[in-house]
Amino acid sequence: MCQSLFRKLMDAVGWLLRAHTQLTTQVLSSVHYEHIQMCDDATVSLLCVQMWSQTCTASSDFLSGLSDDSALLLLNEAVGQLAVSSEPAVGGASIRLILLMASQLERRLQLILRSFRGLDSLLDKDWRGRGFDEDVDQLIALIQSGESTECTERVRAACVIQAAWRSFQTRRRVKSLNRAVSTLQKRYRARRRQQQQQKEAQHWEEELKYQVCVRRQQARREFHQKQRQLLQLLPPDQVQSYLQECERRAAVLIQSVWRGFRERRCYNSAHRHTLRCTRTEQQAARTLQRAVRRFLQKRKAPPTPFFWIGQNGLTDTRRAELKRHLEEYIAVHPSSRVCRQECELLHEEVQLLLLSELQRGEQQRREEQRREALLAHTHTQLELLRDAPPLCVVTATDAESFLSPSGPVSAHARDAHNATLQASRLPWWKTLGDTDVVDTSGPAHLQELEVELGGLYVGGS
Repeated sequence: MCQSLFRKLMDAVGWLLRAHTQLTTQVLSSVHYEHIQMCDDATVSLLCVQMWSQTCTASSDFLSGLSDDSALLLLNEAVGQLAVSSEPAVGGASIRLILLMASQLERRLQLILRSFRGLDSLLDKDWRGRGFDEDVDQLIALIQSGESTECTERVRAACVIQAAWRSFQTRRRVKSLNRAVSTLQKRYRARRRQQQQQKEAQHWEEELKYQVCVRRQQARREFHQKQRQLLQLLPPDQVQSYLQECERRAAVLIQSVWRGFRERRCYNSAHRHTLRCTRTEQQAARTLQRAVRRFLQKRKAPPTPFFWIGQNGLTDTRRAELKRHLEEYIAVHPSSRVCRQECELLHEEVQLLLLSELQRGEQQRREEQRREALLAHTHTQLELLRDAPPLCVVTATDAESFLSPSGPVSAHARDAHNATLQASRLPWWKTLGDTDVVDTSGPAHLQELEVELGGLYVGGS
């Protein structure tokens, strides 16, 4: 009962579309038709495809009157049934619908089929052997013919582009050929001219060398001929003495040349050695002078005091004036982040830290006094050792006079010196918080030091 009603509905829709082709797009894109497409019943899908086939067959102008968008929607409907459904009846009806559209639309359908890539492989894999292989083969051939036509057009377009580019390159090469040929000829002529000049220069040089050799040979020949003529004029008893004199002069000449060469070589080597030594001595003297000047400059320079000690001209009046200026500036330019009470507390804390630093200077002076006492004791012991009698005449009283606590004193002095060095290497701002000062200059400490040094007078009241 439902199928007959649905068939009547589809027939009514087909009759309506045959009379009003412009409603095809609204039907294909309507919500109700989409619900019908989502139905899983094969009969419903078959009735829809048959409705479109009957509409296209009944009116030959139906497909030609559709727009490209409407034709694409209709083709999408048929291809969607091929991809979703597995019923032979639905697949055969969809394939016949596509073939019917191809027979009426021809070129337009081939352009639209390019959007469905892989449709030929889908047909060959899923719909072959279902009873309508001829239709499947016909549709596959139609799709592949469209692809081959597209490939042919692409090849033809590529050939046209290549031909145009090659012709452009050829024309540009022909235009630049004259300039290239002239440049090549110019370079070749310049190269050939340079080679000819080099050959001529080499020829002239060889000719000059040949002329020099010829002239030397001629001069030597003339000299020998003149010497022979002179020998012919001499008496026979003087020929031997003349030859000996010539040999002696030649030997003297050779010896003088060799001695001159040897002396020049010795002089050059000695001169180079002298220059090297002089340069080394000058460099060493400059290094020593630089070090001495730097040492003297450091020695002459006064020690840099702390910035709060030794301020010349800072009297009580000047201090009060500076304090008044500072208070006026603070009153005119108040801080937006720190209140006045916090500033006063910070100022008092800084004053306390400065006071502790001054007290630390007093402690350093006491340590200096202790070191001087230790040095005086050491010098005394050295003088006693220097004036001591020989060991062969030493008595018990003399030995008792040299018994002193020098070992413990030196160890204690070394520990104190190391502690002072470690404290002096610290930054001044790290030592401001250490306010514990040990009194090492009192009478008790002096008595202890005097006992430790063996009765040596240290000083004090």
